This record gives sequence, C-alpha cells and structure tokens, in this order.
Amino acid sequence: MFGGAFDPPHRAHAVLARAAVEQLGLDRLYVFPTGQAWHKDRALTPAEHRLAMAKLAFAAIPAVQVDDRELERTGPTYSIDTLRELQAGHPAAQLYLLMGEDQAASFTRWHAWQDIAQLAVLAVAGRGSGEGVRALQALPGVRVHSLGLPQMPESATDIRARLTAGQDISALVEPAVARYIASHSLYTTA
Repeated sequence: MFGGAFDPPHRAHAVLARAAVEQLGLDRLYVFPTGQAWHKDRALTPAEHRLAMAKLAFAAIPAVQVDDRELERTGPTYSIDTLRELQAGHPAAQLYLLMGEDQAASFTRWHAWQDIAQLAVLAVAGRGSGEGVRALQALPGVRVHSLGLPQMPESATDIRARLTAGQDISALVEPAVARYIASHSLYTTA
C-alpha cells in the first residue's frame, strides 16, 4: 500500500514505487490517493485530478494499481481502514505500507498506529538521515524494512510553488503529468 495526497505525484513517488516492487518482490502495489486527509492543513486539489495524475505517474510500472477507494470514502481517510480492507481481500498476503522518512518520524501520531504495525511491515524510503527508520525500529513489535533509494529532491510542495511562480517542472514529474497539469491549469493563481 502506498498512500498519499499525490498533489501532484512526482518522480520520487515513481522511484519509490519501483524500488518497493523490486526490493520487496511485490506482486501488486496499490497506490491510494487520499480522500479527506485528516493530517493536512490545506485544501487538496480536487480528487478527480489527483486520481488522474496518479494513474499517469505510475502507468509505466506494471505491478502498480491506482485505487480510488480512499477518494470514495466519506469522512477522514485513515490508512488502517484501507489496510483492513486489503487484508480482508487478500488474507494470505504479507502487507507492506510504504512511507517516506518524514511519515516514519511521525508514525506514532497516526490514527491506530499500533494496529497498522500489526497488519503491515512498514517499508520506509531511505532518502533522509535514517532518523525515521531508527524511531520505528525502537517501537516494540513494529516490523520495518528500509528501502534503498537515491537522493531525490522532489517534493509536491516545491512543485506547487514552482507552478504558482510560472517555473518549469518538467524534470520533476512525468511528462504526462506535466501535460495534465498544464491542460487543466492546476496550481496556478490565475
């Protein structure tokens, strides 16, 4: 499971998805654009745009399936609910929850984090200092797998700021995502 706002999805998201499929030997990687993000203090781009961009961003990775179930839920979106649904649908599968170092560092503030840790191995993108991985490893009963990734500076926050400023983002997102953003005039102030 790889959830996120994907507002917009960028190259580092795709690199993480590829690394997870390869390093964990995944048969399937479900990508879930979040619905009502309980932890975001800003309004997200409308769901239909984030879903469409996610489909474009991950299209070249055969094991990835972009799933809209979190967008269809009413109320706040919680990872535990999606993990429980995946477990019910795939009772024999080993579940993994992909996250970045920043999410790993704040994991104990997630809704039902102990239940998440019981259901899934936490697969953490090792792009930062390793602090998030070490924090998770210190928690009793938490299973952690560190994914090796190259240093990649992409962030959705930076991409949105560049777009608002009229700057080029072609090196930061897949070409199809850049075209989608341009054709729908997303992240512009005009």
